[in-house]
Amino acid sequence: MKKVLIVTYYFPPSGGPGVQRVLKFAKYLPQFGWEPVILTVENGDYPARDESLLNEIPSSLKIYRTKIFEPYSLYRALTGKQSGVAVDVNNIPKKGERKKISEAIAESIRSTLFIPDARIGWLATAVKEGKKIIEREDVRMMYSSSPPYTCALIARALHRAKKIPWVAGFRDPWTGFLSAPKRWFLPAAIDKHLERSCFKEASRIEVAWNGICTDIRRKYPDIPSEKIEYLPNGFDSADFPSAGRPRNDKFTVTYTGSMYGVRNPKTFFEAVITLVNAGKVDVKKIRLRFIGRFGAEVLAMFRQPIISECVEVVSYLPHAESIRALVASDALLLVVDEFEGHNDIVPGKVFEYLGASRPIIAVAPEGAASALLRETGSGKSALHHDIAAIENIFLEYYNDYLYTNNSLQSEESARTYQPNTEVISHYERKEVTKRLADIFNELVPF
Repeated sequence: MKKVLIVTYYFPPSGGPGVQRVLKFAKYLPQFGWEPVILTVENGDYPARDESLLNEIPSSLKIYRTKIFEPYSLYRALTGKQSGVAVDVNNIPKKGERKKISEAIAESIRSTLFIPDARIGWLATAVKEGKKIIEREDVRMMYSSSPPYTCALIARALHRAKKIPWVAGFRDPWTGFLSAPKRWFLPAAIDKHLERSCFKEASRIEVAWNGICTDIRRKYPDIPSEKIEYLPNGFDSADFPSAGRPRNDKFTVTYTGSMYGVRNPKTFFEAVITLVNAGKVDVKKIRLRFIGRFGAEVLAMFRQPIISECVEVVSYLPHAESIRALVASDALLLVVDEFEGHNDIVPGKVFEYLGASRPIIAVAPEGAASALLRETGSGKSALHHDIAAIENIFLEYYNDYLYTNNSLQSEESARTYQPNTEVISHYERKEVTKRLADIFNELVPF
């Protein structure tokens, strides 16, 4: 079996969606003739930790962990944040919102010195260890998972040194993305140079959503289109419980993930409040459950009058518990960021929503996410500003809940939710991993 070195910052005990993509690749690649070897960090400062994911690592998987210098302790000291507090959910302000002076200074340091990102302190130790791993394990292929984009720089250095094929994986665009720091011209030029060189030197580029393809082609039209491969995120049916779903005492809508800045439930809440005030929805019969990490402005929205009594906030859950919460819901809430280029975004969580087989209420621009819901029959989408459309979707699924719970009908009899299971099956993690293995085989034939 040929070996592939996977360079990834996010790996258990890190939590979050980026972990799932790499973890499932590592789980299923051996079924397609590739033995993964992991190069990751020893002491990562993760936005979220999920120790339970350590139990999902295949027992035969070889993992090499190296030291990294993390600057976030300095960031917290400068901005007055407590040790251990994740900084990402409060680091992207809403449009027109001004940062505190301490945060502005910290952001200036980040945008000037940490290129391409704050994980650059891992580069030296990772490259040194990576060269040894390639020799020791007789590695034939390399795959990097970004962000952080430092992973791509590590893989680029190893690719140059060892001359083995490299597939550069990207879950988000690099420069100019929502979470990218606003750099002045010199660090911006350096960052752009690094981005271009990785795209140019990688043997193949693999992206998690089509908008990243569009972004690359717009920035660098000389990069051959055939070099870029779209491999969607997915879900692993093995993660989902097979037992039946109990009926809830309230219409339960669940959101999982982070919320901050432009990603917030403002218009969704406005729609629900309107329905409650109009007497179309009984606030005592609904539960709006938010599971994850939330910025201060979003936490304030949870405390709004009328809906505060039905809002349930749960901190980050281990992945298995999060899956159980999705399956136990009556509907799932998806909010896609609204900013330039937003119509191409397909959040990774939407695929686990598909796996949960619960109707999805999406507040999103017309684009890739809404198209996916139509393709799979898994839910309905409304624009952020279209309060009436959001009301209609919420009321439709709310009435379905009442119809099912107040009759002898099974949950399968719900009138409006009719998912296309055949199409949904194409987004199984195993199927996506097979496509990645096919790319590897093209670059390193048997």
